[in-house]
Amino acid sequence: MNMSIGDKDFIRLRDYMHDHFGINLEKKRTLIEGRLGNTIAQEGFDGFTDFLDDAFADKTGHKIDTLISKLTTNYTYFYREDTHYNFMVDIALPEWTSKIKNNDLRIWSAGCSSGEEPYTTAMVLNEYFGSSKASWDSKILATDLSPRVLKIAKDAVYPEEHLEKLPAGWDRKYFDKRKNQHDEVEYAIKPFLKNEVIFGQFNLMQPFTRFKKKFHIIFCRNVMIYFNNATKAELTDKYFDALEPGGYLFIGMSETLSGINPRFQQIKPAIYRKQ
Repeated sequence: MNMSIGDKDFIRLRDYMHDHFGINLEKKRTLIEGRLGNTIAQEGFDGFTDFLDDAFADKTGHKIDTLISKLTTNYTYFYREDTHYNFMVDIALPEWTSKIKNNDLRIWSAGCSSGEEPYTTAMVLNEYFGSSKASWDSKILATDLSPRVLKIAKDAVYPEEHLEKLPAGWDRKYFDKRKNQHDEVEYAIKPFLKNEVIFGQFNLMQPFTRFKKKFHIIFCRNVMIYFNNATKAELTDKYFDALEPGGYLFIGMSETLSGINPRFQQIKPAIYRKQ
């Protein structure tokens, strides 16, 4: 349903999303109207004004979660941007596993969406470590702003098309194939792998004071497409401080830190290192 948003409502939605979550909607007016029009109509509101009034007044946060989910939906799948995983196996993991003294490898999937990224990372780690996996503390922290996508990630059940890019045999090794109530094929992450990822809600605009130890690798892929350059600079400064010296930051292949944060050394496209 096409429903237009007035200037006043556009400005207050734009400012709210930026001030609270860093999300930049400056040139996204058409996207806002397209993504929220049906929701507004289905919930019985006359237009954006009443819908936003209701959302901003909701103390539970559920209505704001709907806003976030609708405005930042990003299709993802397993083994996305495989050059990052190849780099992990060939460079980052050998480098770090030779340095780490206490077998405590710390990886953060920031903006993990519905879980495909951290679960893929867990698969890569399992393949890399092999029989020595049990001797490593390598559970992956995975956070996102949206409780809706975090629930999908924790449920860990995915449609077949999300597995198409996985290396041969990984579907059988890491998933249980089954039929759902609609007789559709779906794939559930096996419990041993599911246990390798710790999910939590986190707003990247908050201080990173909750993280007591620094990370060796941080994934923040296709998250900063929603941010303006000032917000990107502020966030990547926090990532820099949250990484161990020599730690790696992986961003989306369509993203860059060029002209945004000179503190990082670019290793390859979308791969940065803390000097």
